[in-house]
Amino acid sequence: MQKQSLVVGLICTMLHFWGFAQQVPTASELPFRAGEWFEFRIHYGWFNASYATLKLSNDTLNQQPVLHAAGIGKTTGLARLFFRVDDYYDTYFDPKTVLPRKFLRNIDEGGYTKNTEIHFDHQKGIAHVNDKKKKLEEDFDIRPTTQDLMSAFYYLRTFYPQEGLAVGESYALDMFFDKENYVFKLKFLGTESLRTKFGLVSCLKFRPIVQAGRVFREEESVTLWVSNDQNRIPIRLQADLAVGSIKADLNNFSYLKYPFQLQIE
Repeated sequence: MQKQSLVVGLICTMLHFWGFAQQVPTASELPFRAGEWFEFRIHYGWFNASYATLKLSNDTLNQQPVLHAAGIGKTTGLARLFFRVDDYYDTYFDPKTVLPRKFLRNIDEGGYTKNTEIHFDHQKGIAHVNDKKKKLEEDFDIRPTTQDLMSAFYYLRTFYPQEGLAVGESYALDMFFDKENYVFKLKFLGTESLRTKFGLVSCLKFRPIVQAGRVFREEESVTLWVSNDQNRIPIRLQADLAVGSIKADLNNFSYLKYPFQLQIE
């Protein structure tokens, strides 16, 4: 059963909102700051299946300042009795280019375990993968602006197109995950107001193009809603799976850089 794993990964990527040219940009001002924290509540059917959190902090790597994002996903309550999930994700990225330098994935999903560390050398175009479980180290070629599963969230919040999002247009982003390069595509569907526990939130709506078959019903079975403000934070993710559906909602947050915008009802 990989449903919880799938959504924890999607929460950590919540994310792949917009794509653009392959030059490496430099951020003049980040739309987030150290101390930012999110909690997401994940539902599968009537189960409150799990929670996922994402926290950003200042750190150093090889004596260089970096931003460190730590993601945790765990099943709770009855769902934990049926399928135990303990997932930990970390990314360390450059605070100017928002390119990843190091990515860690340590997961235990119902007995399925993985412990991987990836070091990114963007100058050489190489991702060095250390599979700690298999005690295997390998190098892979990557593209100039390649992101990991988590750094993409911050990269796209920083360098998203300020204007000109065309309804129905598809966007793309280079990703490296699980020893493979991906071009992650998604389609902009327009704006929509969502009723949340915080109030009415204006959102940008996106549809990632996923692989149909074993997990998803169709290629366009996942929908993302992102706050239509300066923060660009994930508000909701909904996925139609091969069996049932799953939904993740923003449950709590703290220390946003900009005020959280609510619509007047």
